[in-house]
Amino acid sequence: MRRKSFDILVSFGGLLIAVVLLAAGALAMWGYSYDNSTVYHQLSAQDITFPPASAFAHAKAGTEITPSMIPSVSQYAGQKLTTGAQAEVYANDFIAVHLSEMPYHGVYALISSAARAAKPGTAQAAKLAALEQTSFQGTSLRGMLLNAYGWWEIGQVALVAGIVSFCLAGITILLSALGLWHARRVPAEEEIPRLHPAGALGGELGASA
Repeated sequence: MRRKSFDILVSFGGLLIAVVLLAAGALAMWGYSYDNSTVYHQLSAQDITFPPASAFAHAKAGTEITPSMIPSVSQYAGQKLTTGAQAEVYANDFIAVHLSEMPYHGVYALISSAARAAKPGTAQAAKLAALEQTSFQGTSLRGMLLNAYGWWEIGQVALVAGIVSFCLAGITILLSALGLWHARRVPAEEEIPRLHPAGALGGELGASA
């Protein structure tokens, strides 16, 4: 096969791969944009705001702000919750902490079972019913926020995939351009060197000896 034809064939094959990579990158970036926008609007609709910075100055166990919240929650002090990263922190480092401080560690299934077992009309039953509602609300909100965080993470992966696809497409286009440039410089009659089988090469060497 002539070297010029081989260079042109491989170069156009590379350009075809580059088109596929560009299409994949565009789809990944669209997925990132759509995912990010959807998560933003869904979280904004909840109108959740982190506690103000002043609240973290008096962190104390058993209160709204505990010492464990300072390293993570305080970085978003006073901000409106709109991103997946914020949702993850609010769910795991704020809501989960308060749930764990409740009776039965805030586990809805345990509280619900205790509420059903309590004698109706008693103070204990009323207390467990209120606790059950609080646990349900907190657990539901935490689950919703973690779901938003999960989709936000998928969007971040799509962003990285899009960038990688565009970079690979750029490299492929560059290599294809170099291949076409080389094809123009190669003599039209030049052939690709053929590789001799090991046995045939040995026979030729023996014959020449």
